[in-house]
Amino acid sequence: MKRYEMIVIGAGPAGLSAACVAAEAGMDVVVFDENQRPGGQLFKQIHKFFGSREHQAGIRGVKIGENLLESAKNAGVKVVLGATVLGIYKNKELAVRFGGAVHNYKADAVVIAAGASENMMTFDGWTKPGVMGAGAAQTLMNLHGVRPGKRVLTVGSGNVGLVVSFQLLQAGCDVVAIIDAAPRIGGYGVHAAKLARMGIPFHTSHTIVKALGGDFVDGAVIAETDEAFAPKPGTEKNLDVDTICIAVGLSPMSRLADNAGCDIVYDGAKGGYVPLLSDEGETSLSGIFCAGDVCGIEEASSAMIQGKIAAAAAARDLGYLSGEDFIQKTGEYKDSLKKIRSGMFGPESKGRADIARTDEGYPLSRSLLQRGFIADDEVTGFPSIAHGGGTRAVIECTQNIPCDPCQDICPQGCIEVGENITSLPALTGNKECIGCGLCVGVCSGQAIFLINDDFEAGYGTVGLPYEFLPLPEKGAVGRALDRSGKEICDAVVVETVNSKAMGKTPMLVMKVPTASLAGARFFRADADGARKGG
Repeated sequence: MKRYEMIVIGAGPAGLSAACVAAEAGMDVVVFDENQRPGGQLFKQIHKFFGSREHQAGIRGVKIGENLLESAKNAGVKVVLGATVLGIYKNKELAVRFGGAVHNYKADAVVIAAGASENMMTFDGWTKPGVMGAGAAQTLMNLHGVRPGKRVLTVGSGNVGLVVSFQLLQAGCDVVAIIDAAPRIGGYGVHAAKLARMGIPFHTSHTIVKALGGDFVDGAVIAETDEAFAPKPGTEKNLDVDTICIAVGLSPMSRLADNAGCDIVYDGAKGGYVPLLSDEGETSLSGIFCAGDVCGIEEASSAMIQGKIAAAAAARDLGYLSGEDFIQKTGEYKDSLKKIRSGMFGPESKGRADIARTDEGYPLSRSLLQRGFIADDEVTGFPSIAHGGGTRAVIECTQNIPCDPCQDICPQGCIEVGENITSLPALTGNKECIGCGLCVGVCSGQAIFLINDDFEAGYGTVGLPYEFLPLPEKGAVGRALDRSGKEICDAVVVETVNSKAMGKTPMLVMKVPTASLAGARFFRADADGARKGG
């Protein structure tokens, strides 16, 4: 029987983070994962993370995964793939199946970082080819380069549904609609806004009733929901789709912890059955820890920090970390975790529908919550919406989301978030914007725009984030879309800016009439994309 000082189950963000901390402390660590490649969900996550610099904000999940794997390799962590942990038994003995055989191991400490599984919902036709989970759609697109379908209905408006819908558009799909049984959009407003300005409609208080078609999906029936989230008879609508993407949440994969004999409780706010844990992530069984989504559904940033805390506690218990070093390390980790969990989207606020104002007292946009975009009469008044002439950034981030890379990247210090990373960004009036556009590219929510009123007589420019290929060339002619996705005026591409500091989010600068500067927020090229204008 092979013995390791630490066995980590799951090579996702929590598991790899735990393995790195333990190995760097001097422990002999192995990671088992049933998949054929490590990294968990990170390699599907081509979007940028939120948070602060310590949470790797502004960096894409796929890059964070690469960095974690490199760190694990340098620390001497052994990663075994295609390895399914069948059970955890007395005295921390494990049975692991790989290579066509079952192998037995013993550990001094175990970290369970098994992640979560997608929830599914049943409806008439839900087993037809063309109905898939959001994770499956991401796997097809981002790991295998396969477009899931041509015309897609997304069911669920949490962050997963919003992020995957945007990635479906990047893959060349037409997202016909995003529906949610709840009366308001569940994910970050900035994620919804970047979809709405491309013309994607949101239908809150709607659910799916039926998938149409014979051997495959060729349509969907949706209907309005009542207060119990049940379909209202007589409100059915048919949608022309060939793919139905289900994004209705995740459930912690706590079966191994349960099998080991750890105390398990049901916690709806955390997504289902989860192990009872100490502040350090230790279960009711000494030496067995949990980290990541198995403890409750959160962002990958939280999972990585949880993994580090659990590994530090195990290293202390086994004599690899002094009490003083443990206190210092975990103090930093816990402070970081507290930051990422704060704000109106933190665990303590999960499921609340009564939040009507930001922490600063600004009323939340009702249009944003229900339709995905801020209405024109709601935009004014926020501290990041600058007025006046010249070049200036406009930051349409109106919710208390934990994120502050815009503050760090501005070379002039024009943007201020402060020490509390969930504070709304504010524009400092005593600083002059130089029009570099770095804030536009670094914003994880694609919520920053660069306005120049003084481009030429009767015209100004709008610099906006643009993550689609092919990138329109200088002189390309098209139409400017407003926050709701409505075409409002002609537009011509003036230039594209794509510096390394922007993290591969180009800024497209389009010329529009001065009267349209306040509303123009996206560029749609003409069907003849090669046509040039002045």
